[in-house]
Amino acid sequence: MRQTTGQQGFSLIELLIAVAIIGIITSIAVPNLLAARKSSNEASAVSSIRTITTGQTIYHQTVGQNREYATSLNTLYTNRQIVDAVLASGVKSGYTLSVTVPASLDSYTSNANPVTFGTSGNRHFFADTSGVIRYNLTAPATLGDPPVQ
Repeated sequence: MRQTTGQQGFSLIELLIAVAIIGIITSIAVPNLLAARKSSNEASAVSSIRTITTGQTIYHQTVGQNREYATSLNTLYTNRQIVDAVLASGVKSGYTLSVTVPASLDSYTSNANPVTFGTSGNRHFFADTSGVIRYNLTAPATLGDPPVQ
């Protein structure tokens, strides 16, 4: 007959195996989670650019004197809250957002660039009065870059 010593629990070898399995699972899962986060940030940036484009169109047609465009994201927020406060702050979901308007106020460009390239996103985005959203993989996007598909 086998005698029990009164000790219960896992042996050291069993604990080491469990820790090794957890480490393997973590090494597989973490890169996938980071890639999903970047993808989510990029989708949010595209959505933000669309919101800015819509906001500029609304401002141009209803608020702007002489059919002008808003000169900043904050202007789109303070005038009838066309965009929300988070978007008006200029930073959302790992991207910095900006609007540039020439002195004539008859057009605009908007950009979304990753706060930390490669960590918060891999693409830069751009839109103008045409409403076409464009991207670049290495530098801030411009009119000459390909459209987002």
